[in-house]
Amino acid sequence: MPNSVWKPLKQSAFWLLVAVLLLILLFPFYYALVTSFKSGPSIFEVDVLPRGFPLDNYTSIFEEQSFARNILNSLFVSVSVVAVSLTLGLTAAMSLGRFRFRGRRMMLLAVLSVSMFPQVAVLSGMFELIRVLGLFNSGFGLIFSYLIFTLPFTVWVLTSFIRELPIEVEEAAIMDGAGPWTLLTRIFLPLMLPAMVTTGLLAFIVAWNEFLFALTFTLTNDQRTVPVAIALITGGSEFEVPWGRIMAASVIVTVPLIALVLVFQRRIVSGLTAGAVKG
Repeated sequence: MPNSVWKPLKQSAFWLLVAVLLLILLFPFYYALVTSFKSGPSIFEVDVLPRGFPLDNYTSIFEEQSFARNILNSLFVSVSVVAVSLTLGLTAAMSLGRFRFRGRRMMLLAVLSVSMFPQVAVLSGMFELIRVLGLFNSGFGLIFSYLIFTLPFTVWVLTSFIRELPIEVEEAAIMDGAGPWTLLTRIFLPLMLPAMVTTGLLAFIVAWNEFLFALTFTLTNDQRTVPVAIALITGGSEFEVPWGRIMAASVIVTVPLIALVLVFQRRIVSGLTAGAVKG
């Protein structure tokens, strides 16, 4: 087959595959958005396009429960987890990526292996630790527990990234009299900004969407995060499931994540691909 015919066919197949993937990935969110404007029996009617845009479901979740407080709880916990993970991860990455000492490889493997345990496996032990520390039913208990998942990933990614940075820049700074803190804040921090944006955003998403620990370690609604608050949305009767309000709440908590990804998409791509090719 001539190249003049084969090339358009390949391009058409590629864009067809992209369209199918976008449909599979985006349609659930789109249908949740359409369903968030429905109520009553219309919930069970399949409509590709919304019939209208009533905001009853959106207003009711704020009027009938403290959903705004739940959003603030999730925001406080997620931002705090990102700040602590990046601070500890950056200092640990500098030590593990630049300094040679006995047991460094085993320490890296231990850091990575911690993230391999499922949440259920550490739930009982973490519950006892949270209770002993007096952090039960508080945002600080969630911050402490979420570090189990975000910190190992942050340390591993930042360590891999810092190993690829040219050592000549570090040596030149040391020759000019720069100390460890100056190296960290003036040399490594600007160079590692793409990787830190990537790991920080992924840590934020993990903390924002986490459900099991938030359900176990919080007791009152004024301390719950949005995933637990959405799961506990109830209707007027025991057997009524208010899907419209649930979809509206899901849309509200998903839009910030989409906005963050769109704003930092270039940083995310450069952070994920940096260090992939040596040279």
